[in-house]
Amino acid sequence: MLFVTPVLANDYLTNIVKIIEPKTSQTAIIVSPLDNNAKDLKADVGFRKDAERLFVPASTMKLLTAVAATKALGRDFSFTTQIDSFVGIKNNRIEGDLFLRFDGDPTLTTNDLRQLFKLLQKQGLKHIEGNLYLVGDQQETLQAPGWVWDDLGICYAAPVSRYILNQNCVKAKLAPTLADNQSKLTFSQFEPISITNTAVFDKVDDIPFCELSLQRHSNNQFALSGCYAGQKPLKLSIAISDPALYAQNSLTNMLENLGISINGNVLLTSKRPANTLLLAQHKSKPLSDLTDTMLLKSDNLIADSLLKRLGQHIYGVPGSFINGSTAMKQILTDQGIDLSSANIVDGSGLSRYNLLSAQQLSQVLLLIKQDKQLNFLIDQLPIAGKTGTLAYRSGYTSLPLKGIVLAKTGSMMGVANLAGFIKQDGQLTQAFVILENGHSPSVKKTEVAPFNVLFLQSMLQKSQP
Repeated sequence: MLFVTPVLANDYLTNIVKIIEPKTSQTAIIVSPLDNNAKDLKADVGFRKDAERLFVPASTMKLLTAVAATKALGRDFSFTTQIDSFVGIKNNRIEGDLFLRFDGDPTLTTNDLRQLFKLLQKQGLKHIEGNLYLVGDQQETLQAPGWVWDDLGICYAAPVSRYILNQNCVKAKLAPTLADNQSKLTFSQFEPISITNTAVFDKVDDIPFCELSLQRHSNNQFALSGCYAGQKPLKLSIAISDPALYAQNSLTNMLENLGISINGNVLLTSKRPANTLLLAQHKSKPLSDLTDTMLLKSDNLIADSLLKRLGQHIYGVPGSFINGSTAMKQILTDQGIDLSSANIVDGSGLSRYNLLSAQQLSQVLLLIKQDKQLNFLIDQLPIAGKTGTLAYRSGYTSLPLKGIVLAKTGSMMGVANLAGFIKQDGQLTQAFVILENGHSPSVKKTEVAPFNVLFLQSMLQKSQP
C-alpha cells in the first residue's frame, strides 16, 4: 500500500491539476492530512485550489445536515406519530373526535398507520362518533427555493411536509401492449391518485424525437404523455403534488378497509388540542439510522425533513425551509464552521441556490473527524466500489480508489462533487473536497474519467519520497 506523504507535495499536485483539469468547468480542491491529535478546524492543508470560491454543493450539503441534526437533536431523536382523543375507547367507540398527529416522519408508511389503527381495534375500537382530524401544517412550503421545476414530479424531489406517507411517492409501471405501440400504466389500486396515460412505446426506433412527459395537476392528478424508446417495461416513481390530500384520502380508505365506521369525516387541521389522551403512537428509527440512509443513499426527503425539524427545534415554531436553514447555519457556526459567505436554503442540496466553498465543507469533515459525538457519521459514508452511491460509480470500483475512498457524493446536472476521507490500513489519513460545477453532459461523454477520479488516483499513486 502506498501512502500519501504527511504533507502533500504542492508542486506535484499543482502540475497534475494543470494536466487533468477540465477546460469548460470550474473546480475547487482542498486536501488536509489528518492529525489524530488535532483539536480545532484549522488543520494543516496539504493542497488547495480556489478553496474559498463558492459552488453549488448538491448532495454534499447533506454532510452539514447530518452534523447539525446530530448536534441539535441527538443520535436518539426520532419522529413520533400519535393518535389521541379527549376520551378513551368505551363500548367499542370513541365518543367525540380522534386526532392523528403527523410529525413529518420521512419514513412513515401506510402500513405503520394501519398497525396503529389495528392496535386501537385490539382495544375494542369499531366506531368513531366524531371526526378523524389529521393534524399537520396547512400553510407550509413543500419545496425549497431553487428546486428545478422539472424535478418536482420525480420522487427524489418529493414534497416535504408534516404529512408524509410512503415517502410521498407512488410506484408505477409503464408496459408496452403486444398488438401496437400503445402502453399500459399500472399502479396500486389503493393509491388515491389519478393518472391519465397517452404515452406510446417506440419499439423500432422510428420516432424522430421520443421523450416521456409527466404533467402535474391539482388534487394529485397527473397526465403521462409522449413516448418511450424500447420494448421493455419502465418503472416509474411519481412524487405526489398534494401530501395533505394524499394522507386524507389514504386514511379515508384505510378506515373503510379496516371496518372502522365514522360518523363524521376525515379532516385536515393545524390545531393541536391540549389535554388529550394518548391512545397509540409510532416512532421512527433513531436519528443515527436516518442519517445512515440519508448519507448512504443520498435520501433527499430525510435531509429536508430533518432541516425543517431543526427550525422547529431551535425557534419553537412550525419548521420551514427558511427557519430550518437559518437554524442549521447557526448550529454549525456555533461549532466553529465559518459559513459567513455561504448560502443555505435546504438540507438536501437539491436547490440551485445553495452555495458552499471547498473550505467550508472541509471544516465540516474535520469537525466530524475530531468530535467523538460525530465520529459515527464517518462509517455511514459511501465506500468506493462497495456501498451506497459509490458502489458502482465509474472509477471507484477498482484500485487505487476501491475501499479507500469514503465520501459523500454531490451530483446533479452540471455538478460533480465529492467530499470525504481517505482510509488506508484502517486509518483515516486525508480529508478532501473536490468540487466541479459547469460540467457539461456533452463533455462528460468524451472525458477519459471524471476529474475527481483522476485527481484522487494521482494523489494516491504518489509514492513516499
